[in-house]
Amino acid sequence: MSGTYKTVGINLKGMPMGESDRLLTVLTREHGLIRVVAPGSRKHESSLRGRSGLFVVNQLLIAKGRTLDKIIQAEGVESFTGLSQDLRKLTAGQYLAELALCQALSNQPQDELFTQLSESLRRIEQLPASATLPCLVQATYQLLKLAGVAPQVHDCCVTQQPIAPPSGMSPEARGEWRAGFHAAAGGVVCWEVLSRMEPGEILSENPQDSQNPHDPALASTTAVLENRESLNAAVRSKPKPIKKVKASSDSMTPAAKSPATLAEPEGRYAIARSRPQSTAGSRLGTPISATELAVLQRLGDSELIAMWLQADRSPVVASPWDSHPPHEVWMRVERLLRHYAQYHFDRPIQSAALIETCFAAVSPLSCSPTQDATD
Repeated sequence: MSGTYKTVGINLKGMPMGESDRLLTVLTREHGLIRVVAPGSRKHESSLRGRSGLFVVNQLLIAKGRTLDKIIQAEGVESFTGLSQDLRKLTAGQYLAELALCQALSNQPQDELFTQLSESLRRIEQLPASATLPCLVQATYQLLKLAGVAPQVHDCCVTQQPIAPPSGMSPEARGEWRAGFHAAAGGVVCWEVLSRMEPGEILSENPQDSQNPHDPALASTTAVLENRESLNAAVRSKPKPIKKVKASSDSMTPAAKSPATLAEPEGRYAIARSRPQSTAGSRLGTPISATELAVLQRLGDSELIAMWLQADRSPVVASPWDSHPPHEVWMRVERLLRHYAQYHFDRPIQSAALIETCFAAVSPLSCSPTQDATD
């Protein structure tokens, strides 16, 4: 039975459809993720042309259809036009839209996700271009938290012990201190734990810092890892339905006849190969410095960006900027969260290449807290 309904939604994706229509993917407060047709929106004189753009928030009147719903009327609420005036801001917005699409549900209210995404886009649009990357990093963490997969950043994911550089360390010792970040483990891990989780890949920067396999602090690490791997192995060994195909034994190759072609995955961490290519090509675990750990642990603070912009040396975030330029720190933390999100959402983020292009080549001076000019 035909009918209409009203909703407020933000356009996250669009593609041409037919001669003059556009198929939109819209995140709504009341109905979650929906796909609707904007009829005639590609015509120059269409009233829906400006309403079907990316990141436009509309009050929609939608008619239900058999396969796809159709927009009857759209009244603009907000358009985030400032994002399109800066390539870095536009790229950050597309990145966050992809993360929202990864976790949005259909036919269910998504008010929290809608509000979080809108606030993040509004902040990126309104703040200076120098704050785009920090805003993107914090917004990524907040979306992961909303999805229930935020990384654990204060305690080791394996030993559950607090992770922080010892107090009273000299700047030189602090610069050499290391912890780890492991996507499969769920966040930060102790340096010793990271070395044991990925043997042969993580090497100490200090040759004399050899690991003691009988260290009491690591006594439970092996048991925890083996327990996790046994659960992963159980998931991998779950039989999948196989479509039966008739074939004569003569037409089968020797390789197809041999049971050796169904060999078990090799190696302790073979499950990583089932992940997207973007994460399978990189290590799931990586060393992080005291600077990067401090930034990760402050991402839940809603005032972090404001304090970072207010002064070069804020007491709350002074330590992260002592060892490395701010831009380099934010760039490394963004990569950590990006690989973490791709691992847990089990899909690549298409905007990742644009992130590298737009932000990696920017000099630290152009992104300092006191630089407010846009490119």
